Amino acid sequence: METNYKRFLSLLLVMTLATALTKGQTKTTYTKFVNTFIGTAPLTDPNILGYELPRGWRSWAGLTFPGSSLPNAMVQLSPMTEYGSGAGYEYEDDMIYGFTHTNKGHWNLCNIPILPLSNPGSKFGSRFSHKNESAAPGYYQVYLEDYAVNVSLTSTLRAGYHKYDYKNNANRQILFDMGKANSRVSSWKIEKVRNNVIQGFQGGENVYFYAVLNTTIERLDITDVGQRTGYAIAHLTNGTNAPVELKIGLSFVSIENAKENLEKEIGNKSFTTIRNEATQKWEDLLSTVQVKGGTDKQMQMLYSCLYRSFLWPALRSDINGEFTDAKRNVARADFAYYTEPSLWDTYRNKDVLLGLISPKVALDVIKSMKDVGDKKGFMPTFFHGDHGASSIAGAYLRGIDDFDIKGTYQILLRNANVEGGARPYIAEYIKKGYISDPDIANPQVETKAKAGVSKTLEYAYDDYSVAQIAKKLGDTANYRILMARSNNYKNMFDPATRFMRGRLENGSWITPFNPQFPYYEYMYREANAWQVSFYAPHDMKGLIALYGGANGFESKLDSLFTVPWNPKHIARNVETMIGQYCQGNQPDHEAPFAYHFIGKPEKSQKILDNIMNNLYGIGSDGLALSGMDDAGEMSAWYVFSALGFYPFSATDPEYLVTVPLFDEVRWKTSNGKTIVIKKPNAGRALKEIRVNGKVNRGYFIPHDVFKNGAVIDIISK
Repeated sequence: METNYKRFLSLLLVMTLATALTKGQTKTTYTKFVNTFIGTAPLTDPNILGYELPRGWRSWAGLTFPGSSLPNAMVQLSPMTEYGSGAGYEYEDDMIYGFTHTNKGHWNLCNIPILPLSNPGSKFGSRFSHKNESAAPGYYQVYLEDYAVNVSLTSTLRAGYHKYDYKNNANRQILFDMGKANSRVSSWKIEKVRNNVIQGFQGGENVYFYAVLNTTIERLDITDVGQRTGYAIAHLTNGTNAPVELKIGLSFVSIENAKENLEKEIGNKSFTTIRNEATQKWEDLLSTVQVKGGTDKQMQMLYSCLYRSFLWPALRSDINGEFTDAKRNVARADFAYYTEPSLWDTYRNKDVLLGLISPKVALDVIKSMKDVGDKKGFMPTFFHGDHGASSIAGAYLRGIDDFDIKGTYQILLRNANVEGGARPYIAEYIKKGYISDPDIANPQVETKAKAGVSKTLEYAYDDYSVAQIAKKLGDTANYRILMARSNNYKNMFDPATRFMRGRLENGSWITPFNPQFPYYEYMYREANAWQVSFYAPHDMKGLIALYGGANGFESKLDSLFTVPWNPKHIARNVETMIGQYCQGNQPDHEAPFAYHFIGKPEKSQKILDNIMNNLYGIGSDGLALSGMDDAGEMSAWYVFSALGFYPFSATDPEYLVTVPLFDEVRWKTSNGKTIVIKKPNAGRALKEIRVNGKVNRGYFIPHDVFKNGAVIDIISK
């Protein structure tokens, strides 16, 4: 009897330990499909790019980072292989110069570089090999060969966690390379405040930090304080062979807030605990979309693209609610404050995806933009166009409406009507119905001008977007005015050439005219005439009429994808060509879907499949993208296209149906409902759409499927 009792206790103990171990571990199901290195390798194939890269050029494809981040976090902790590069890390490099704590992939940020050293020479940096490097969502690891240090990184929303395994116990050091970042460093300071604490500030982006080590700092040597040539080295006391751990909190407000962020988000938690928590946060997000069928590469691309779609906008408010506002004053709000979205790109798809999966973040992003508008008088824009109008209208019409819509709408109206704010040349646009360009002899790629064609087309869509808010709010007068202005895109259409073409101030067409030549700012923005001539996502019926109807439109659209690209036409970022179509940049990303509007979805699908199968995860290592990810737009394009529905006009609460790559998609909506998308046949030509068993009229499904759940059958042949 006693023996049985002991056996029972032993069995109970084993079961208890097993349960405890299980609880301490994170079950990885979807993060295992994510390859954070995708987008870090260069695209070099001239057959894909459309031209031979000039000597010394690196294509602008990808520009992603492989390091640790949580969804829409303040901290992105990632290796730096080249300052001044898009995201700091380029896969072909073999030297790491530090590990930085902010990132976007737009040649900026990359703040507070830190690097463990051991017996360093006069120059800082270590060789590394991809054979001794690994990464996953919320984690990064690499072995620094020159310093014999294995580095492991993980992070929380506002804090980073470094772990350094030094092979050599003596002369351990840590470099704070304070004069360097991808953004211009205007000033910096650093100080040792306790035996194991270093704090400081890096000007330019104005980032504060508070770092705690698990070992004693013997001394902190500072060189060229405040200068871009300057740095600091923390010399650690000789101790055990235990790993050195550095926990660092960030803040854009103060050192005190950085300390509080660190203490409340990491505190005494272990590296393993923080890493597991990071993994679980990504599992929760990625498991929103569950698929069956598809190849290994398609699974990897889907979840890698879904992952990259949630790295930006980035959090900027501290755990106590404080943030630095657009006037550079410290403020506090009852919402999380975020950076502005990368609106010229992400309004097309990624901002919609953000609202579908993380509606609370999308809501707070809108509130953050409204706060900027309140402080500066205009809603923020990014780079070109006024596409906050589409992002906000699209979210509002999809039910994300717990914000001051009337106040937000008034600022959007200012954007749309007041010169000197968000829309350059808006007075000319309102007066003439278009924006002109000057008469310039022999314009080149880099010629500076108004980009009048692109602006006119984009403002027309932005007008449509604001009009939809006006309609819902019952502002009939502004609705009519804005809807009339939304037709202004037609004023750029030249019936003689059948292109969207630049006009001079007197209204005449710009000559000479080469529709294949790409410009950065003359007539077009990072595009040529081919690439913008199919852009009217709010009025495809009207656009088709300009081409003389379905047959004329189809013929012109066919030519977009078949007229060969001239390899002498080289404009960085206008790359990866299918005929004249450019997948590597955003201005024509709607064009492959356009065949749906003339009843030829099978033609769209053929192009979409070509893009998804051949222009993502390419190159010798399968790590190159066909263009710059642009804060997730390129990735979100893939996610929607792979799942079988695309927000063709992101403002409108509906989705254009295509044939998914997967046999079944299960999408758990934010309100607990489920959308099941089934593709029973192997064919890639769309034949019929059924929603809850009923045949769907047309190629669009309403946003109501996300509110109520649905079973959608995609019948293909």
